[in-house]
Amino acid sequence: MGVRAFVVRRDGEDLRCAVEDLAQDELGNDPVVIDVEWSALNFKDSMVVQPGNRVARRFPLVPGVDLAGTVTESADPGLAAGTAVVVHGYDLGVAHHGGFATRARVPEGWVVPLPEGVSTRQAATVGTAGFTAALSLRGLERNGLSPADGPVLVTGATGGVGSMAVSLLASRGYEVVASTGKSAEHPYLLALGAASVIGRDDVAGGPGRVLGAERWAAAVDCVGGPTLSAVLRSVRYGGAVAASGLTGGAEFTSTVYPFIVRGITLVGVDSVLTPIAERRAVWATVASDFPAARVEAMVEREIGLEGISTALDDLARSAVRGKVLVRPDP
Repeated sequence: MGVRAFVVRRDGEDLRCAVEDLAQDELGNDPVVIDVEWSALNFKDSMVVQPGNRVARRFPLVPGVDLAGTVTESADPGLAAGTAVVVHGYDLGVAHHGGFATRARVPEGWVVPLPEGVSTRQAATVGTAGFTAALSLRGLERNGLSPADGPVLVTGATGGVGSMAVSLLASRGYEVVASTGKSAEHPYLLALGAASVIGRDDVAGGPGRVLGAERWAAAVDCVGGPTLSAVLRSVRYGGAVAASGLTGGAEFTSTVYPFIVRGITLVGVDSVLTPIAERRAVWATVASDFPAARVEAMVEREIGLEGISTALDDLARSAVRGKVLVRPDP
């Protein structure tokens, strides 16, 4: 049986994307074979289709840094045929064929069996975005954060990680202040649990100041760039900022004052190389951390393989709210 896939090929300096039929052996020879039922778009997927990008490390490439489906072949007794699983991170979708296909082959050490009651659709919706949000909260709580400390800011709140962070923090009892440049999406964020919604300009504070007013107990920054700089200036004494995004830029500037005057901690969040034991521990609580009804409310649309190119263009220009699910075999 052939494999239907969205494939990126390099043609000189250009990249060409198309839905193709691949032979089974083109997937490689990793021991776990998965029938992919769902994938989802992530910002990294939009980057690998850009000419000259340094994210994709092989061509041809099947993108898709998230996949969820059912094991059809495995020598690992913990991953028996019929097991519902999720795979994300590591080299998936950047140096190893990913989730935008009807079938995938992956190493055993990348696979997380889904806990009882979590569907493959729910897992794909949570995916890398929800996992990153969960790691962000873990990092903040290791720094001592608790709901009693006050408001927690989430920047880029209508994106995948931002939406998941708003929902997760609210479900854990935190007062969430969601920041977005999309005024029409305020009702969406309030429905996810945000206590209030502010605009991007409201995060910036006074221009030219090395420190602003102490506003946030902590922050989940999904944007980076100047936004991260502004957030650091306005976190309360002893607080922390969990940084995971770069849609606003890969570089930021800061004085040392937030760190040496207010004792701020900058927590880096990496969802790619998280050890499999911690990865499985996070997924063990996904049903309670991300209830199915609230997760489903984050789904903007569902597409097949043929709709990926258009949706990736939308994602690259920040025209996507929440999650876009991919169903490879509708």
